[in-house]
Formats: sequence, C-alpha cells, structure tokens
Amino acid sequence: MLDAISWIALAFALGVVARQVGLPPLVGYLLAGFVLHAFGVQETALITTLSDLGVTLLLFSIGLKLKLKSLAAPHVWGVASLHMIAIVAIFTPLLLSLGDLGFPYLGNLEYGSALVVAFALTFSSTVFAVKVLEEKGEMGSLYGTIAIGILIIQDLAAVIFLGISAGKVPTPWALLLLLLIPAKPYIFRLLERAGHGELLLLFGLTVGLGGAELFELVHMKGDLGALLLGVLIASHPKAGELSKSLLDLKDLFLVGFFLSIGLKGAPDLDMVPLVLLLVVGLVFKGFLFEQLLLAFRLRARTAFLGSLTLANYSEFGLIVAAIAATNGWLEVEWLVIIAMVMALSFVVASPLNARSHALYEFFSPRLRRQERKRRIIEEREIDPGEADAMVVGMGRVGTGAFDTLRLDKGRNPVGIDADPDAVAQHVAHGRHVVQGSATDADFWHRLHLDDGHIKLVLLAMPQVSENVFAAEHLAKEGFTGAIGAIAKFPEDEEALRRAGVHQVFNLYAEAGAGFAQHVCSGVTGSVSS
Repeated sequence: MLDAISWIALAFALGVVARQVGLPPLVGYLLAGFVLHAFGVQETALITTLSDLGVTLLLFSIGLKLKLKSLAAPHVWGVASLHMIAIVAIFTPLLLSLGDLGFPYLGNLEYGSALVVAFALTFSSTVFAVKVLEEKGEMGSLYGTIAIGILIIQDLAAVIFLGISAGKVPTPWALLLLLLIPAKPYIFRLLERAGHGELLLLFGLTVGLGGAELFELVHMKGDLGALLLGVLIASHPKAGELSKSLLDLKDLFLVGFFLSIGLKGAPDLDMVPLVLLLVVGLVFKGFLFEQLLLAFRLRARTAFLGSLTLANYSEFGLIVAAIAATNGWLEVEWLVIIAMVMALSFVVASPLNARSHALYEFFSPRLRRQERKRRIIEEREIDPGEADAMVVGMGRVGTGAFDTLRLDKGRNPVGIDADPDAVAQHVAHGRHVVQGSATDADFWHRLHLDDGHIKLVLLAMPQVSENVFAAEHLAKEGFTGAIGAIAKFPEDEEALRRAGVHQVFNLYAEAGAGFAQHVCSGVTGSVSS
C-alpha cells in the first residue's frame, strides 16, 4: 500500500508539471508510469482495480451525457462515422505497407493487428477537447457542441468494440436485464431522494458499478452495462448534476489506468520514427474532419475550429489497445507506442487550439471558398426582425426580463438561447425566441444588428464569462445601444463594466432588496387591513 501511495504521489507531481506547461495532467500520469517501469516497478492489484473502476465510471459518465436526439444530426453521426471508416481504410494498408518496407515494429504486424491499431487511432480525446473548450469559454459554441457530439459517437464505437472483444456468450438470464426498462421510474425516484450531497455520489457509484457487475453476472461486458445504465438515467433532470458529482472521483480512478499503461513498458529509441510518423498523421486527421464538416454544410469557421479541437489522439484509443493486448491481438509494446503518440498529440494540439482564432483568420480565404451555399439551420443568417430589444439567455431570469419588457414596458423583444428544446418551448408560449449561441463569435457575425432597430440588450446567461464574451462582441460589431447584464459577485460587476456593460444587476443583492420590500409591503398591507 505504501508503494502504491508513493506512485500516486509521483503521478500527482508529474501531473502538476504537465498542467503548468499547458498539457492535460494525464500526460504526467503516463510519464509517471514510464518512470516507475524504468525502475523495475510492477503493476499491483490496487493499480489494476483503480484502472478498472476508472474506465467503468468513465463509460457511466458518458452514458449520463448521452442525449440521443443531439446525436441524430447528420453533421454529427455522419461526420463521426465517415471519419472513422476513412481513417481505418487508409491507415490499415499504410501500416502494412510500411511494415513491408522494414519499418520498426510494423514488420510482424498482421492484417487484424493493423486494423486494431488503425481503429485505436481514429479516436479523439474527450478529456482534451473539454479542457480546451472550457479554457476558451466556448463549450456552448456550435463547433464545441458538434465536436462533443462526434466524440460521443466515437465513444459508442469504442464501447461496441469492448463488448465484442469480451468474447462472452450471454447466459439465458441476460434476458432479465430488460426489466431495467420498467424499473426506470423506481431508479428515478431513488435519484430524487438522494438529494445533492454525498448520497448522490453514492447513488452514482452504486448504479454505475453495480450495473457493470450485473452485466458481468450474465456474461456480458460490464463496461457496456455501465454505459447503458447511464443512458437509462440520462433523461432525468439531475443526470447532469450526477455526472458532475462523479467527475473528480472518475478522474482519480483514471490515474490508475494511465499509470498501468506506463507500467506495461518503457519507451524505446526504436519507437521514435513510428511515433513521429503517427504524430504527423494528425495533419491528415484534422484535415479530414475539416473537409467532412464543410461537406455537411457548416461554415468554414465552424469546420476549422471543430477540426482543431478533434485533431488529437485519445485515451479511448489506449483503452482499445489495452483490451487488444489483453486478448493477444497486439504486442504489449503497442501500448507504449500509442501512449507516446497520444501524449505528443496533446503537445502539438495545445498551442494550436490556443491560437485557433488567429489561425482561422490566416486560413479563412481558402476555407471560405470551400463553403457550401446551402447551410444547416444553425449556421444561417439570424434576423431579429422588428425587435427593439434583445434578451440573451432565456432561463428563468431571461424569461422574466423578456416578459417584463413585452408586457410592462411596451417593447418588442427577441430572445436568444442556445438550447433548441428551450427555444421550441418559448415559441410555443408565444415568445419571439431564436436559437443561437452567444459564446460563438460567428453568431455575432450572423446577427443583423446594423439596421439600428435594437436599442437595448440584456445579457442573462448564468456564467459571467459568457456575458463578458457577449458584451465584447457586441462592441466589436459596432453596437451603440444600451447593454445590461446580470452578475452574482462584486468582482463580476467590474469585469462586465470593463467589457462595455452599462448597467449591472447583482442577482443576490437585488434579490435580497426585492425580498425585503415584498415582505414589508405585504406586512404593511396586512396590518392596515
């Protein structure tokens, strides 16, 4: 146990170093495994257990985020599927041809093994993509949501591979798993009673790990069970909160997975030419994403930024390679090769994504010539019509502001929201609301504000970074009207004012004042009567 704790401490130290240089901490965890292997350390039962738990919770978390409706768009499932097929079709014969030429580690590669390696290289990193999008404040952008959708399709392909690779024949008792469907309301009831603290975390562990064990009992892949249990719960309003509660624990257990990969072997100089060749393959991988997104009628900017987000190799590729090595389909050395390739892909992709907008401006003349004339609905020009005010973010605060402007102030507002379901509900209630992501710079290019009709913009998005982003882009587009925004903390107010907001409404302070005024007026009225 003391040895294992020392290894985890080393993983922590190298993870901090990786983060300081702008890389995901998992690069440090892999390096820690390589260092330990170089000193003759062997994998222990504890590390193996942590690894298995991390992968299972990762798949359960993916299931919790899986909204089948969001994956139904052709530019999501179509791009993901075609990209995976193309990479496998091109990389497999390429690897075999290089093997015939005597390239290190490829000489003895058989067709089936080459197929598995090519398949492992199709995946892009969900961990890296989310990190990049969060740092840039563009999780809600169109290219960000499309990239996440493509990653989920890839993850599903990996889960199918994991299920097939198990080689198990389900027992007749597996039919009883269908009872999980009618049990869904009872699972939801337990989720609701779990509250918001440690009971919610324990519920997630019980369902995720218990679901995996349930599938194992009937000779089905446990990881598939964890994913399907997550999908079963995904429609519940608390699914997002449950996913967040599991996030840190899942990441902690995944440290064991990356350590175990590093402990399986150390890098060799003979691997360097092959590793560098596969890293160069990122150029083709990103270019293919870009061209497919353009072919599916997305704007050049969306296609370029999305392709940069996805131009890397993935931890899921490592999981696929680890399963293949366990089954004897790949030599263990390939785990080290793919781990090195993945880590270097992050090194290459990190600075490129940090400069993504500047890079787009450089390549935009070429990219715009490739744009299709017809575009998907989300990419079309946005016309606010005859509206004289705009509310960005139609949650509870935004909806209240919208109704007040329309009913009490006699204005003709238009609402903006990124959630298509929320937009549909508002439209059904008679509100003029259009879909658009205010954290996507291209949204402001497509929004027609130059006619001068809109004199007032209210920014009611929950994150201050989102409101700051919107205010800055309103200024860039030459908007000269009044801008108001909500804030929660005093430091947020200053940031918003620097971004060009004229009036800041502090939700907590104003809610307290309104609460006192409401109660006092009620008490006064009661006493009077």
